Amino acid sequence: MEPLTVLVDELKRLATTAHDLAHGLLNSGRRRRSPIDILKRLQREALSDIMKLRDRQEKVERLLTFYKSSKGSPFQESATHVRGNVDVQGAFFVMDDVDEQKYDAIQRSTIKSGIDARLRFETYVREKDKLVAEFSANGKAQDDMLGGSLSLAKVLYAAHFSDWFSAVAIPMGAQCGDVAFPTSTHQERGVTSYSDSGPPFLYQHSGSAIGIAVRKMNIVASMAQFVSNFTMQDNADGLGCSLSTFGQIVWDLSRNTKLSLLGVHRESRPSGQHINLGALAFPVSIFRRHRLSETSAQEEDSPRHNSNGSIALMFNSEIEDSTRIGGWIETKNSNPGHLRWAVTMSDTPEDELGWGLTLGGMLQGPKRLEHFQIETFLNMNFGKRFTLRPGLVYAKDGATQFPALTIHSSWSL
Repeated sequence: MEPLTVLVDELKRLATTAHDLAHGLLNSGRRRRSPIDILKRLQREALSDIMKLRDRQEKVERLLTFYKSSKGSPFQESATHVRGNVDVQGAFFVMDDVDEQKYDAIQRSTIKSGIDARLRFETYVREKDKLVAEFSANGKAQDDMLGGSLSLAKVLYAAHFSDWFSAVAIPMGAQCGDVAFPTSTHQERGVTSYSDSGPPFLYQHSGSAIGIAVRKMNIVASMAQFVSNFTMQDNADGLGCSLSTFGQIVWDLSRNTKLSLLGVHRESRPSGQHINLGALAFPVSIFRRHRLSETSAQEEDSPRHNSNGSIALMFNSEIEDSTRIGGWIETKNSNPGHLRWAVTMSDTPEDELGWGLTLGGMLQGPKRLEHFQIETFLNMNFGKRFTLRPGLVYAKDGATQFPALTIHSSWSL
């Protein structure tokens, strides 16, 4: 019986050992799985919190979108850019004395002088539209060397509807250059009107305007209607209204070369009554009464309006970033044989010494040179804010000829 007892004891011991081993293995597996279970639980809780935060964020974004679209101002979140510029120009005419003939020659040379300070505010509305308000202090009108008081000179709103259509409205201070398509990136004014980037009528003030521009392939066409306030007209017995129509067609001959045909037609209507209806008030006549008196008959015989205009052809080519060759020729409808022309070459880099040369004049007929002048200048940039341009102008007007030294300094902010 003893061997059987020994066998039973051995089997019990093996069973106890197997039980203890299985229990230890099970407890060890539970200990290894416990951190994983904790991480899974934390992950589920974090995911639930993230989903709740996302729902709250979407609700806030929907509220902000609704507020901007319904009650928000179009100027909301739009930055206003401020640009200031002060131009100081002086001239020294080398001549003995100034008589009437020499004074006329100086006027024909269009040499600029005086102080011109401008402050420009630009605000973008609805991403692509632009609102501009420009203040100016120009001392030329007051013959004040230090300039006049700062006043509102221009209000402009440009609407960009698509890549091929845009419009502009200018309640005050309109110029043809505001609605003309720029043919060159160098649009700064020169020493005289001959060295400007285009004929002089581009920079003449014409009151209020509204215009449109259409672009198709490599052709841009623009048109605008100008109307001036009621002001005193030359050789008129009262106040009058001036209407102007401007048109331009630009061909892109290449990437940096453009040819432009532009013109303006003006019509002045003087009035015999000394009245002033205000800046934005204009009379509209529906019925015209026929007067049979002798005075009215004389008024009907005299011209009731004066019309004139100009047509110009412009050419601009930019060889490099700072080198430009351009020219323009202008003729008046009232005198087609009278031509004004200019050819300009310039190289004005930002970090180096620049230069410019302009030839221009007036022709009365194909063989008579009525006025001729040469302009040259040096361009020196001191940083990005200050520019100094000393220049030399030689003008020959009929029998009168004279040189002049010019100094042009420009400071911007």
